[in-house]
Amino acid sequence: MVGVAADASQANQLSSAKNPMIKYMLKTRENHAREQDEDYSHVFRRKTRFEMFRLSAIAMAIEFAYAAETSFVSPILLQIGVDHKHMSMTWGLSPLIGFFVSPLLGSISDRCKLRWGRRRPIISILSFGILCGLILVPYGKDLGVLLGDVGYTYQDTALNITNTIGDGAVAALVSSKTDSGPSASDFKFAVILTILGMVLLDFDADTCQTPARTYLLDMCVPEEQPKAMTMFALFAGFGGTIGYAIGGVDWEKTHIGTFMGGNIPTVFTLVTIIFVICYLITVTTFREIPLPLIEQDELLRPLSEQAIKRELKKNNNAIYYIQETTQLELQMAADDPKRVEALQGSYQNGYSPSLAKQSKAQDVELQSSAEAPVSLKSYLKSIFIMPYSMRMLALTNLFCWMGHVTYCLYFTDFVGEAVFHGDPMAPPNSEAAQNYEEGVRFGCWGMAIYAFSCSIYSLSVTKLMKWFGTKAVYISGMIYYGIGMLILGLWPTKWGVLVFSTAAGILYGTIFTVPFILVANYHAKNCFCVKNGETVPLKQARGLGTDVAIISSMVFIAQLIVSLSVGPLVSWMDTTCAVLYASTFLSFLAAISAMFVLYV
Repeated sequence: MVGVAADASQANQLSSAKNPMIKYMLKTRENHAREQDEDYSHVFRRKTRFEMFRLSAIAMAIEFAYAAETSFVSPILLQIGVDHKHMSMTWGLSPLIGFFVSPLLGSISDRCKLRWGRRRPIISILSFGILCGLILVPYGKDLGVLLGDVGYTYQDTALNITNTIGDGAVAALVSSKTDSGPSASDFKFAVILTILGMVLLDFDADTCQTPARTYLLDMCVPEEQPKAMTMFALFAGFGGTIGYAIGGVDWEKTHIGTFMGGNIPTVFTLVTIIFVICYLITVTTFREIPLPLIEQDELLRPLSEQAIKRELKKNNNAIYYIQETTQLELQMAADDPKRVEALQGSYQNGYSPSLAKQSKAQDVELQSSAEAPVSLKSYLKSIFIMPYSMRMLALTNLFCWMGHVTYCLYFTDFVGEAVFHGDPMAPPNSEAAQNYEEGVRFGCWGMAIYAFSCSIYSLSVTKLMKWFGTKAVYISGMIYYGIGMLILGLWPTKWGVLVFSTAAGILYGTIFTVPFILVANYHAKNCFCVKNGETVPLKQARGLGTDVAIISSMVFIAQLIVSLSVGPLVSWMDTTCAVLYASTFLSFLAAISAMFVLYV
């Protein structure tokens, strides 16, 4: 264990910004990149705050789109005649596609040889899909009418009967039609177009985050990457907060809302404009180095830990450190070869000569294992044959995502029906319909608080882990969420919507940070199991990228399971409070599962 800890410590020291060797390697690459046909020197220098803002703007754009989707898609589908059971099932289409297509897009991104780069083409394709979704979802009903949908027939039917058989029959028919509600058969094209827009919006918004993060990391030097990820998370939280807040405004009472034709078209139009602006800000920030140039020129490749270690193995290591020394030290180094080793030790921030005396065979083995491509057989084996610690972490993350997705996808519908006692299938402009729309808007304010609390909590979660321990922070976030959803389900009130939405933000901040920190620790220390009270190395070769992908993919499985089960659950219990009861049950299952997770 001491040797493993020493290796992890050395890796951290190698990535330190104060290491003069790294400074020298970055400067060499920066100058070399500036001499190319196009200037790529920005890849190897530190970024300003404004440049970080531009690189992270796409995160805000994605969350704007995602906020509009989760707030209004379920109410829109219910209002055009889709019942809860089938509405819930439609949410399963996107994760089903994403589970198979997302890895393929990631592979295409890694191998893209376009002159425009590897990440920006994928970001642009997915952004176009988001843009199409932002148009189809709010205007699917209007487009359906143009294609031949019957639409709402309450008023028209009443007028026809008035002219034929009198007022009494009118009242009877209107009452009957009000009870049955709108039928999906009257909105055939609208249902198809709205679901298509929802799938495009949901799949592309989820998938676009990966190339957006990768583009950000590609453009940052190693020591800036943690800061870049923090900036990305902050902008995502800010985008979600403002996006949900936009949905909470009653735009019908404004000139903009009147001009655009109502709340939903206004919200989606504003989100679309903001999305396009943020997309353009990000993709025009920096040019990427094309893959063919990276393959041909080693000095244009990202400065990885493996590259640093290879430089350390060379015979001329001393030159990086000597350039930082005084003339007196240079003379002493020339007179005494042992002084060179001492200088290397001092400037390498904890360099251990004993670590440098590893056998040559072991070095070759480490280097080959780090650089050898992973075969498909090994990749599949690492997925299906996981150590116990990874299985428990993946299961815990699955339960967490199931509880959280249940909240996100159906919360505004719950507020509209259970808190404001509205009816999504009531005739337009009726009291029940207006109550439901008011509830949806109020639910958006709750989700804005959820997004804001997630941003704040994400900034403090690492400090909380140091103070109270990873296990306590991980489990307490799930328990708080479960208690909050249970209280809100038993007593659905306006103040509860606002107060307990913070629980959802804390859970989201937890599952976005803690599982990945644990996976990184497993790999940094090569410890996946405990024996006799001590963590021991794992003999099975595993890749960090694969394990991160496994943990991340739990969101697709969670959304698929939830979409198939929540609709029948709501129909069986005959109340949308069932959504919160399900969230409570799943979060408590996650807390129990988290007790068996390995914390190192």
